Amino acid sequence: MTRFVALLALAALLAAGPGADLAAAATCPKTSLADIEDEVMCPVCGVPLELATEAPQANRERAFIQRQVQACQSKQQIKNELVAQFGDRVLALPPSKGFDLVAYLAPAAAVLAGIAAVITVARRRRRGGTPAAATNGATPGTTALAGEDAARLEADIQSYDL
Repeated sequence: MTRFVALLALAALLAAGPGADLAAAATCPKTSLADIEDEVMCPVCGVPLELATEAPQANRERAFIQRQVQACQSKQQIKNELVAQFGDRVLALPPSKGFDLVAYLAPAAAVLAGIAAVITVARRRRRGGTPAAATNGATPGTTALAGEDAARLEADIQSYDL
């Protein structure tokens, strides 16, 4: 009888073992060190963690992330822990709220201002320069010279002609 109970216990353990691992894997968020490494910074080096190869602090940060991944922490939970330890400077991207929102809006505003400037210049050029009557027959974009100045300029031009 004891053999039978032992066999049943062993069968139950074997049957529950893989199922328990699958259940734990299903509830554990899918994240990895490489997934987080490009989104956080080394607080000492000031570069993304994936590029900080020599710094001891970067190695400690990697070890911390790896422990958190093994403890089934999600990516956001790990980032929140890192922010709690090192502050917002540990994140590769600034948060999109408050003053840090300017980091996202300023480039967009610069692009829009550039497009507006190009459109404005193109419209003005399409309309043409100053009317010919206002320049007294001079080429558009130049001003006509009067009397003595015109004669002196003509003499200078003639002296350079071969």
